[in-house]
Amino acid sequence: MDRRTLVTAVAIGTLSGAGAGIAAARVAGAGTGTAARDTTTAQGAVAGAVRLNMVTSWPKGMPGLGMSAERIAQRALALSGGTLDIKVYAAGELVGAFEVFDAVATGSADLYHSADYYWQGKNPAYPFFTAVPFGMTAMEQMGWLDHGGGQALWEELSAGFGIVPMAAANTCHQAGGWFKREIKSLADLKGLKMRIPGIGGEMIRRLGGAAVAMPGGEIYQALQSGVIDAAEFVGPWNDIGLGFYREAPYYYAPGLHEPGAILAVGVNKGKFDKLSRTHQEILRAACRESYAISVGEFTYQNGIAMEAMKAQHNVTLRRLPDDVVKEAAKIAQIMWAEAGAADPLAGRIYQSWLKAYRAMRPWSEEAEGIYLAERTRSLTLGAP
Repeated sequence: MDRRTLVTAVAIGTLSGAGAGIAAARVAGAGTGTAARDTTTAQGAVAGAVRLNMVTSWPKGMPGLGMSAERIAQRALALSGGTLDIKVYAAGELVGAFEVFDAVATGSADLYHSADYYWQGKNPAYPFFTAVPFGMTAMEQMGWLDHGGGQALWEELSAGFGIVPMAAANTCHQAGGWFKREIKSLADLKGLKMRIPGIGGEMIRRLGGAAVAMPGGEIYQALQSGVIDAAEFVGPWNDIGLGFYREAPYYYAPGLHEPGAILAVGVNKGKFDKLSRTHQEILRAACRESYAISVGEFTYQNGIAMEAMKAQHNVTLRRLPDDVVKEAAKIAQIMWAEAGAADPLAGRIYQSWLKAYRAMRPWSEEAEGIYLAERTRSLTLGAP
């Protein structure tokens, strides 16, 4: 079995248990000059393991977000037979939540786990690689990255900052957010201060509100103190644990601003290039596996949490008024084009994204959209 075949076998699980760990350790040791013992299991790092520091934008132990980072580290350790050891740091432990990009770009950290729309100040095209209002779903994002040229363009964009990007999770459909007062019309958004990042924040500004960027760990206090009037974070699974319902009882869904938000791992390019080919492929495989797991995880856990919100906290999911939705849709398309007009690379990213979006949208709406509408109309809850 050659080296490439072995890496693939380990990544997809055709080798199993200690055999996979030992085989990967042998190959990784050969690629880096690190001695690895044949008796090593995937339980922990071996002496001489390659060690990387991952900084994240999430509170420690945050479901779905922080735990995705931990999952990648654990999986990389297991697939490498203990020769690739990633230490995960929560927001604020080494650098702040919004400082992780610069930490990795400058080499003070090895890789980050975050959402790349936070870096739209670096290039306005970055939100296309997380989520844009009225944009792609989680599955459509995978289609564009893997089959529509999106990944190559993402790598080209991030290479300008010395970073290698990888899709590492997806939050799927997010909620629209928590509001202290009911939103009955577009007029109710005027002057409203809302925690919302990325291009979604710009949409709120153009709808008449004021967007505020802050890490997830600071949202509750900001709602409680009146610094903000509303906030979006992720969805029921994450939101219920943070207790937003206690301060802002009006909950709106779905989130038009983030229909399928990618979470990214960005690796310092100099550090990545020094890894053995085996370790590079293992890191990519761990991120890809985490992405696939997260789609099912968020879908399942949001369903459980949504029912718990209803039963335990009397939370009712509301729909945004039609005038808000229609105006937001108009604004979204203008913002897509503006992001694409920033520079030639941003233009190529936008055109690639738009081409893939147009190609996938008819089938998504026919298959998923119409099916879900028919299921809702025809099937009563609890029916076999």
